[in-house]
Amino acid sequence: MSSGAAFHLSPAFPDRAAWGTASKLRAWQQEALDAYLRDDPRDFLAVATPGAGKTTYALRVATELLSRRTVNRITVVAPTEHLKTQWADAAARVGISLDPRFSNSVGRHSEDYHGVAVTYAQVASRPALHRELTLARPTLVILDEIHHGGDSKSWGDGIREAFEPATRRLSLTGTPFRSDTSPIPFVRYELDPEGVLTSSSDYSYGYAEALRDGVVRPVLFMAYGGNMRWRTKAGDEISASLGRPMTKDQIAQAWRTALDPKGEWIGSVLAAADRRLSEVRRGVPDAGGLVIASNQTQARSYAAHLRALTGEAPVVVLSDDAGASKRIEEFGAGTSRWMVAVRMVSEGVDVPRLCVGVYATSTSTPLFFAQAVGRFVRARRRGETASVFLPSVPVVLDHAARLEEQRDHALDALDRRPSDADDIAAMWAEEQSLIDEANREAKAVGADEGSFEALESDAHFDHVLFDKQQWGTHAQIGSEEEEDYLGLPGLLEPDQVAALLHERQRNQVRKSPKAGAAPVAQHRALAAQRKELNKLVSAYARQKGHQHATVHLDLRRACGGPDLAAASSEQVAERIERIRNWLVGRR
Repeated sequence: MSSGAAFHLSPAFPDRAAWGTASKLRAWQQEALDAYLRDDPRDFLAVATPGAGKTTYALRVATELLSRRTVNRITVVAPTEHLKTQWADAAARVGISLDPRFSNSVGRHSEDYHGVAVTYAQVASRPALHRELTLARPTLVILDEIHHGGDSKSWGDGIREAFEPATRRLSLTGTPFRSDTSPIPFVRYELDPEGVLTSSSDYSYGYAEALRDGVVRPVLFMAYGGNMRWRTKAGDEISASLGRPMTKDQIAQAWRTALDPKGEWIGSVLAAADRRLSEVRRGVPDAGGLVIASNQTQARSYAAHLRALTGEAPVVVLSDDAGASKRIEEFGAGTSRWMVAVRMVSEGVDVPRLCVGVYATSTSTPLFFAQAVGRFVRARRRGETASVFLPSVPVVLDHAARLEEQRDHALDALDRRPSDADDIAAMWAEEQSLIDEANREAKAVGADEGSFEALESDAHFDHVLFDKQQWGTHAQIGSEEEEDYLGLPGLLEPDQVAALLHERQRNQVRKSPKAGAAPVAQHRALAAQRKELNKLVSAYARQKGHQHATVHLDLRRACGGPDLAAASSEQVAERIERIRNWLVGRR
């Protein structure tokens, strides 16, 4: 191996550096490397947002330790089979040879290799073997996405036994840590001011910082609501609007109805996403799209929708086997439009040309959501944006709004109540299932198979969420208003995105029909005015993060008059005009 190979490493390895980055390492990678070499630790935890370049950083650390003869063997532990190969390919480009086909049954690798790339499951199945290999030579263990190593599962027990004697351990993660309260091996925990043991990273580089540095793309979240109708197990038919206040069970069932391949909602959203992809490809010719499905049946149906829509068969990835890895690699190197997958591409997979996504899964944990969005943020050149289409489900919209927040892994507080622990355990059970059952048919959140029957659904554009602000109001599928947002250029600076969204929202509000203009009965005219006002109040409340009632109260203070139920047509019209001005920035 040439120890100098790493010094020529591309900042967005391989050859995918964002515009304006350093010729060797990105600033954060160099800073994290300096911290590592200065402290010379046995354990080091680096938290960096997806797309920032954790692989590049880890391989640079590895080459430094190999060249200094601190270690002479490397073990990389990854969550999936596909990622083993990805790590081996990446390491080869800097002169490190890893064996991704290492077999527990053989138990040895060729002397041509500097080490191996294995999965957490592989280590957990024979931890004693991997401990023996770790003891045989001074070893650096790179634990990719370390949050999979919690002690409550066999994976955590396995990696602790196998790698406790390692000379060095470098742990990496790019997403919020798991939601249970079991400590993760080789991670340091410290008491926070509230007496909660919280994970402590040695270096952290969040999405907000990466966005500021131009290392990742800004994300536009396109939220779509709609009317849902389903039949319960008891035979009752229920109708509800996605995005409107509902009980937890109703939200879960409305969400599942929206994702039903036989309904109109998913077909409309896939068509909107494809129109968005066409616009992005004007500036980014090889831009691709990814639909993340809940299970194999839905994935096949969504692929059929896209094939009918585009005339081109999407790449379908249904299982984490050698064939699936090859299909992902071919898609990443090609120019085809769409890939449809069941979860396995949600974490770690490097396909930088992915620019448009559809979150067509009922998985609701912040861990999974952040991993999924991470597939679209890898920047190749300045000005690229990502667009992710979402259902208007509160928990999903909240995850999108909090994308820039950095979270640590918190263990039990001293006074944690049993009900809290139960909730956290339930959340982790879902997260863990994403890895343990990645290739099985998945049930929707909160709904048992056969407990209801999806009957029909439709879709409408709700709003765009960008930089923690919501833009736009309700628009019909195929309308000029919807097209204004789908037609945003694919190459824009973040400030240009915000300016264009502001302009489009202002135009949309101006084009909205004035309430009361049609010669209809007074009660119908007043009902239409109230509906229009409530729609504008909802948009403004989302944009500013206020409660609807608070906005209505502010309008009454500004315009005078009684509450909405008793307001006259003239008073409602005045409030409509006032909130339109607020939406375009005029008070």
